[in-house]
Amino acid sequence: MKRNIITAAMLLLAAMAAATAQAQPRTDTEINEGWTVAPIAETNMKAKRTPVTLPHTWNAAYDDGKRHYNRETMVYRRKLDVTPQMQGRRLFLYFEGVNSVADVYVNRRSACTHKGGYTAFCVEITGMVGPGDNELEVWAGNALRSDVLPISGDFNVYGGIHRPVRLITTGPDCISPLFYGSPGVLIRQDKADAGRAELTVTTMLSITTGDASLRLRTTITDAAGRTVARDETAATGSSVSQRLAVDKPNLWQGRENPYLYDVRVELMRGQQVVDCVTQHTGLRSFSVDAERGFMLNGRPYPLYGFNRHEDFKGYGSAMGRSQHETDMQLIMESGATMVRLSHYPQGETIYNLSDERGIVLWSEIALCGPGGYDYTGYVNNVADNARQTLHEMVYQKMNHPSVCFWGIFNEVLVSDGKRFREYDDPLPMIRELNDLYHRLDPTRLTTFATCVDQTRYLGCSDLIAWNKYTGWKNAETDAAKFFDNARRNSGGTPVGVSEYGRGGSTVQHADPLYYKEDDVPGTYHPEEYQAVCHEGYWRAIKERPWLWTKTVWQFSDMQSSIKDEGDTPGINDKGMVTYDRKTRKDAFYFYKANWNPQPMLHLCSKRFDRRKHPVTDIKAYTNLKEATLYVNGKKIGRARPDDIRRAVWKGVGLDEGRNTIRIVGKSGKTVIEDSCTWTVEKAM
Repeated sequence: MKRNIITAAMLLLAAMAAATAQAQPRTDTEINEGWTVAPIAETNMKAKRTPVTLPHTWNAAYDDGKRHYNRETMVYRRKLDVTPQMQGRRLFLYFEGVNSVADVYVNRRSACTHKGGYTAFCVEITGMVGPGDNELEVWAGNALRSDVLPISGDFNVYGGIHRPVRLITTGPDCISPLFYGSPGVLIRQDKADAGRAELTVTTMLSITTGDASLRLRTTITDAAGRTVARDETAATGSSVSQRLAVDKPNLWQGRENPYLYDVRVELMRGQQVVDCVTQHTGLRSFSVDAERGFMLNGRPYPLYGFNRHEDFKGYGSAMGRSQHETDMQLIMESGATMVRLSHYPQGETIYNLSDERGIVLWSEIALCGPGGYDYTGYVNNVADNARQTLHEMVYQKMNHPSVCFWGIFNEVLVSDGKRFREYDDPLPMIRELNDLYHRLDPTRLTTFATCVDQTRYLGCSDLIAWNKYTGWKNAETDAAKFFDNARRNSGGTPVGVSEYGRGGSTVQHADPLYYKEDDVPGTYHPEEYQAVCHEGYWRAIKERPWLWTKTVWQFSDMQSSIKDEGDTPGINDKGMVTYDRKTRKDAFYFYKANWNPQPMLHLCSKRFDRRKHPVTDIKAYTNLKEATLYVNGKKIGRARPDDIRRAVWKGVGLDEGRNTIRIVGKSGKTVIEDSCTWTVEKAM
């Protein structure tokens, strides 16, 4: 009798615990610790497995110091403890990114396969696990496949679980995390101006109990936590759309005012919250005018900034929050207003930081061509993956106010019959993807980046952008002529510049600069050449405000195994900062002087500390009214910056041996200065 009472009590407690678990809103926990990894080729059960913490990639560095990186399959494993508190609840694994193909197994049973390493996916594992320890296993492969984007591109495809993994638990009825890896709450802005903002919030539901009494309550709160809009309606079917309006909204105005609202969606049973998802968003309108460029909330807002790859020395694409924040700090310091996320959707952290700091984003799928290299960026076999990743990117990123542009492709070549060889014709797919973007999200503009005849692509997008590279010496005249011609041939479609620049090594220098362009060896990338090239480009760009975007190639140096130039093989050195983000190149300070209004003064060529020529020009970038140069304590003179913020002292004499170079300027009563030491070597 006593045993029966104890058993009954235990069953009652278990039932109460299960009922409590079912009634609780979701939990969302990162499970980045406790993983191991080993090559799939290591089939021995006793093979060594390496402990790792996510995000992780196995090829952040080249093998044996060569320009080669592994494209293979690795197996990640981890134990998952299903606790008593999880009984009666639904369990989901959310992967923010596994490069490039992921096969997920739970207790050695197939859970899902996902193709594409730059978009998230989610799988329910409720019926595949039991109490206590369970085994998670992910086969991650980054080998080239003709059915998975990208199949080309001037960047390395890192392998691994290179973004965080989360365990989501919910009750039987929930806001679904399974809809294309999205948050399950999709916010569309139908109107936004100073008087009123109107939104449609669509919530994806997964109701397993059949409870017809469930309701959906959606609340919008401002930055102070005040409720500014609310709607409540029946939660029926697989999705519910609600219309809400905010009177006199505080508009998201880029860097000037990156104001965010919270959209909180609650699934209710009576007064009980069954599930809840909160998303941030900003209220804004934007457009592009063929004459005035980008317009944000009805007024011109010039877009200039960088192309950014998810690649950081020592981490590859497995960047944590700290690395993303480092990049954002540098972007903000430069004064940039825009970033193109090249050439794939990037980690959620950079979208959140862009929302918070007011950086406008161009986000694109990984339909990326070879540029001037061989092979192709498109074959028919990859079409399904292009459609899939487009759906995923739009639904995963559409709540971010920073995203204003959806990218269709980068340098997918169309032959002009002379220079390039086609594989399968990409134009039908490009048109289809453009239409698909507009069906899924009619509120944003579509664009592409091309390096070949744009007239082949007219009608394929809302906007056009060019990847255009000139030599260093004639950058201004060549770029000006090219952009004017592109505008004339655009059929009225707004034209922008999506990539431009030149490599720059912080250990290679030149003085005086080479006289002839073809005198420069391909592996020689003096920092001074990079700076002069960007000066010319920027003057041409500055004089053409109709260019709707101006994004430098590129934000930072990065790995690219096909590169053999500059001071390090396998590195694309066109960045404004070095691969480790520790050094800002002179070109970075050039843009800071032009983009950031905070007073600054930068002496160029400071790293060129061993010299042969005793007479040189000395240059500084500054937004001050003037600066004064001193050499070895002697005042040389004052110089005023020109229209692109260059102050230059011509023909300055240096002493043989050590020279102290110092420049000084003032902003109000504040003295700003910069200095370095140059050594002039004795002539032989």
